[in-house]
Amino acid sequence: MIKTEDLDLKCINTIRTLSMDAVQAANSGHPGTAMAMAPVVYSLWNRFLRFDPEDPIWPDRDRFVLSIGHASMLIYSMLHLSGIKAVNAQYERLGELSVKLEDIKRFRQLDSKCPGHPEYRWTSGIETTTGPLGQGVATSVGMSIAGRWMARYFNRPDFEMFNYDVYALCGDGCMMEGISGEAASLAGHLKLSNLCWIYDNNKITIEGNTAWAFSEDVATRFIGYGWNVTRVGDANDLEMLERAFKTFKNTTDRPTLIIVDSHIAYGSPNKQDTHAAHGEPLGEEEIRLTKRNYGWPEDAKFMVPEEVRGHFREGISKRGHALREAWMKKFNDYQSKYPELADQLDKMQHRRLPDGWDKDLSTFPADPKGVAGRDASAKVLNAIAKRVPWLIGGSADLTPSTKTRLTFEGAGDLTSENGGGRNLHFGIREHAMGAVLNGLALSKIRPYGSGFLIFSDYSRPAIRLGAIMEIPVIYIFTHDSIGVGEDGPTHQPVEQLASLRAIPGLITLRPADANEVIEAWRLIMKLRHEPAALILTRQALPTLDRSRYAPASGVEKGAYVLADAADGKPDVLLLATGSEVSLCVEAYEKLKTDGIKARVVSMPSWELFEQQNQDYKDTVLPPGVTARVAVEQASTFGWARYVGSTGHVIGMKTFGASAPLKELVKKFGFTPDHAIAAAKEQLKLARRDV
Repeated sequence: MIKTEDLDLKCINTIRTLSMDAVQAANSGHPGTAMAMAPVVYSLWNRFLRFDPEDPIWPDRDRFVLSIGHASMLIYSMLHLSGIKAVNAQYERLGELSVKLEDIKRFRQLDSKCPGHPEYRWTSGIETTTGPLGQGVATSVGMSIAGRWMARYFNRPDFEMFNYDVYALCGDGCMMEGISGEAASLAGHLKLSNLCWIYDNNKITIEGNTAWAFSEDVATRFIGYGWNVTRVGDANDLEMLERAFKTFKNTTDRPTLIIVDSHIAYGSPNKQDTHAAHGEPLGEEEIRLTKRNYGWPEDAKFMVPEEVRGHFREGISKRGHALREAWMKKFNDYQSKYPELADQLDKMQHRRLPDGWDKDLSTFPADPKGVAGRDASAKVLNAIAKRVPWLIGGSADLTPSTKTRLTFEGAGDLTSENGGGRNLHFGIREHAMGAVLNGLALSKIRPYGSGFLIFSDYSRPAIRLGAIMEIPVIYIFTHDSIGVGEDGPTHQPVEQLASLRAIPGLITLRPADANEVIEAWRLIMKLRHEPAALILTRQALPTLDRSRYAPASGVEKGAYVLADAADGKPDVLLLATGSEVSLCVEAYEKLKTDGIKARVVSMPSWELFEQQNQDYKDTVLPPGVTARVAVEQASTFGWARYVGSTGHVIGMKTFGASAPLKELVKKFGFTPDHAIAAAKEQLKLARRDV
C-alpha cells in the first residue's frame, strides 16, 4: 500500500509532468508556474474544494479562479485528474470528461478544450476566462459578493442554500496591475470573508526578477486593505498549506491573502526560471532530467498512474459528490417549503426572467420638452428591478448623475453589514467595477454598472472579456455626447461609441427618446448570452409623438423607419441615433414642406440591425437611395457602412470644447438647418450621378 505522503507527491508530479509534456508538444506555453504551484492547487482541490466533478455547475460549489491564466495547464491537469464532466450550453450534463487526455495532448491546438488561456463556456469547470493579468482576481470579488448576496436572499434558518467560498490563484503580474488594487480595496471594505487569494510569490516576470520593477511590501499593503494575511514559506509544504487554508476557513470577518513563496525547480540547476515560467517549453533533454529528478520514467509522456486517478476519486470526487447530493435533497425540501424562492432560484440559475417582469412598464406621453435618457431609464430600471429580485447594481461613484439607484422599498445598499442590498457602491473604480460585474454575472446574478460614457475606456478590458464569455452584463453609460457642455473635451465622449461597437458580441443601444429607452430595456433584459451597453443623455430629449411616427418597438430590430415619405419612396435618407434623431425629425418636417421626400431612420443599435436579414435591411435602407445623411454627436468612424462612399456624415472629427450646449451644437453643426443643407446637397449629387 502506498503511503499517503508518497501518493500526494505522485499526484503533484503527475500535474507537473502533464504540464511539461503538453507545453513541449505544443511548442508553446508556460510550464514553470504550473509546476511550481502544483502542490498548492493539489492541496486545495483534493482536500478543501467543495466541488462535485459530476456536476460542475452545482450552484453552491466553491469557485476556483486561475487569475494567472498563462499557467493554464495547471487547471487543465486538475480538470482531467479530478474527472470533471462536461456540461453543454443547455445545462445538460453530457457524461463525458470536460478535459480528456487527448485534449491535453492537443494543448493550444485548434478546437482543443485546452486553449492557451482558460475560457469560460468552452471548457466545463472553468469559472471565468482569464489571461489579462489582474482580471481573474477582480472577477473573483464579484463571485464573492454574489455568494454573500444569494445567501442573504435565499437562505432560511432551516435551509442554508448558499455558503460557497471563492479561491483565486494570482502572481506578481496580477499584483502589479492596478485592477487588483481596486478590487482588493473593495473586497476589504466589504469584509468578504468567503474570498481567498493565493499569491504565488516567485519573484519572476517575463523580463526577469521582479526587483527590477516591483519592491513593495504586498503583505503590508493587504493588511492596509483590511485583509487577513498569512504566509507559506515553501509551496511544497503541504502541512503549512493545509494550515493556511484552515486559517482562511476560520476567518469570518475579512478576506484572506495567502502568500506562497515558490521556486521553480528543474533537472538542470542552470535552467533559467524566467523562460519556462513565461513562454518557452523546457526542451526534451530538460524534461528528461526533471522527470529523473522526480523519480518519474524519463521517456513516459502524458503518464497518469491509475492510483493517482483513484486518489482524486477518494478526495475531491467523493467529498464533492456527497455535498452536492445533500444540497439537492435539501433543495427538494426547500421547494416544498419555499416554492416561490425555489422557483426564483431555478430561474436565476438558468438566466430566465420571472413571469410578469415587465408588467409595470408604461409608455411615455408625447412631449416636445421631453425627458433625459437617464431619467427615463431610472423609471424603467426601478419598475423592472421590483419584479426581478436578482437585478442588482450601482455605479463608480456616479449614481446621482447616472440615475441608477434603486429607490423602491426594501432595495437597500449592499454593505459589509448588509450583503443582501440591491445598490452596489463600487467607488471610483471603473476597471474593477467591470470585472466585479463579470463575476456577478458568472454567478447568475443579473448585474448592471454605470458611469459616464467617457469613462467606459476605464472599463473596456472587462467589457471585452464579458463579451468573450457571452455573459449578460448591463452597462449604463450616461453623459453620452458633447451635450456634457461646459465640462469640455476631457468629459465629452467622441470615439467611445465606435470603440464599443467594435467589440464583437456587445450590444450597444443609443435610444432616441423615452419610449426607445423602454424598448431598449425590454430587449436588454431578454438577453442571455450578450452584454449590453445602454447609452443615455444627460439633457432632455423630446418624446416623439408615436401617433405620427412609427412605434418604438422597432428598436428590437436595431434600426427602423421612424418617419417616411408619403408614398414610402424617399429620395433622401436621414440616419441618426440618440439625441440626433429628433434633430433629423425636425429636418424631415422642413424638407417635406419644401417638397422633398425624406425618410428618418432611427438606428439605436448597429449590432441588432446587422443581425436582421437582408430583405429587412434593404426595406429600411433601400439600396437605390444613395442620397444619405447620418447625424451623430460622435466619431464619424463606421458610418460609411450605412451612408456609402458618397454619403455625408455630420459627426465629430475633433475632440469637443468647453461651452454651453447651445453653442457647441452650432459650432459642430448639429442643427436641423445643417442636416437640411446636407440632404439637399446629397440630392444634387445623386441626381447628377443618374
